[in-house]
Amino acid sequence: MIKDSLYLYNTANRTKEHFTLPQGIPEVRMYACGPTVYHYAHIGNLRTYLFEDLLRRSLEYFGFKVRHVVNITDVGHLTSDQDDGEDKMEMSAERMGKSVLEIAEFYSAKFKEDLKHLNILPPTVWCKATDHIKDQIELIKKLEEKGYTYRTSDGIYFDSLKFPRYADFARLDIAGLKSGARVNLGEKKFATDFALWKFSPKDRKRAMEWNSPWGVGFPGWHIECSAMSMAHLGETLDIHCGGTDHIRVHHTNEIAQSECATGKQFARFWMHGEFLRENNSEKMSKSSGDFLTLDFLIKKGFDPMAYRLFSLTSHYRNYLNFSWEAMENAQESLNSLRKRTQPFIGIEGGVKNVDAREWSLKFKEYIGDDLNSSAAMGVLNLMLADSALEDSEKAALIKEFDGVLGLRLLEKVEKAKHSVEDVAKVEALIKERDVARENKNFGESDRLRDVLLGLGVIVKDGKDGADWEWK
Repeated sequence: MIKDSLYLYNTANRTKEHFTLPQGIPEVRMYACGPTVYHYAHIGNLRTYLFEDLLRRSLEYFGFKVRHVVNITDVGHLTSDQDDGEDKMEMSAERMGKSVLEIAEFYSAKFKEDLKHLNILPPTVWCKATDHIKDQIELIKKLEEKGYTYRTSDGIYFDSLKFPRYADFARLDIAGLKSGARVNLGEKKFATDFALWKFSPKDRKRAMEWNSPWGVGFPGWHIECSAMSMAHLGETLDIHCGGTDHIRVHHTNEIAQSECATGKQFARFWMHGEFLRENNSEKMSKSSGDFLTLDFLIKKGFDPMAYRLFSLTSHYRNYLNFSWEAMENAQESLNSLRKRTQPFIGIEGGVKNVDAREWSLKFKEYIGDDLNSSAAMGVLNLMLADSALEDSEKAALIKEFDGVLGLRLLEKVEKAKHSVEDVAKVEALIKERDVARENKNFGESDRLRDVLLGLGVIVKDGKDGADWEWK
């Protein structure tokens, strides 16, 4: 790899590639699949947006200007990827006794609040599916005119076998799918065909439906992203992002419909963040109803930057295993890092001497190697221990590195003030927990640890008993 250059892993080719812009293109055209705003985002969802923020910051660090578009899905995302089930938005509205618009506005605002807590840069453009119905209809019409669609009793479908490269992106086994092609297909011609436009039920009026050349209905989930991304970024994107769960269906379908409509490559780079898993189990999921929100972490006493730091400890393409112990360690690491960086607030100078420039180059080398954030964090820690650097140079390097890491290391952190009564309460709980541990009552010990965690206390067990500190 060329030093001082950015290499990114391209899912389409399953390899790292040197990222450059085509001649005459002034900015990176970057699209990220946004949330379906029917519920709170969980911390697994937010890990994907943290990866995309690291990507955006890294592109800018390497001198690129970025036009970053994120969509809000507020219609059309059904409970099944197979184009059946209920619309998630309408289900949520019914459950909450509110209108779909109220649900969309509430959860969109909560999502943006989470991004702010995590110091995730806002996109250049937010776009909503319901604001782009006309764009979606026009895109479907193009596909129809070119012969890629067919009609069933419940909608207009994309004929995936007419796109010979359909299987390439996700490495799908089309022969295997053909062998079971008649299983639960309904009126679909083939298993990988997907809905572009769904008709409204004849027996009831939907909360969200529109007139179209094919009848009253609503757009499919996949057509939304193609229409919105091309409306704001043109027919070819430089980078399209999302989670790994998007590869097999959503992004495969986006490629098929977009490239059939335009005859052009839809995205030059595809980048995907891996799942957050809880206690090494399967990915965190909203559909199970059992998931952790950022608000819950905050109520437990954790700084949102501790979760950001936790996410940076693992490469975005690797699974990340969540546990409360891991979060406590991340909070402790954040506290320690802040103790080392806070003294440098307001004294930034320039990076002048050779040693300082070497640290800068090393950091850039790791970030340029497909966003190797954990190695870059290591550079930051080693640089802080370098006694040969002047304080003003260390401050400049902290500012430079944190522009990518986004940990707010040079923002003054006000320490929470705890009363004598607060400390006495904690000490009493610590003693109670020590007794439980001595009696091998580990269930009670764990319960008291959770109580202390909720009070904003990190407990560290040692051979001489427990030590503790405020987060």
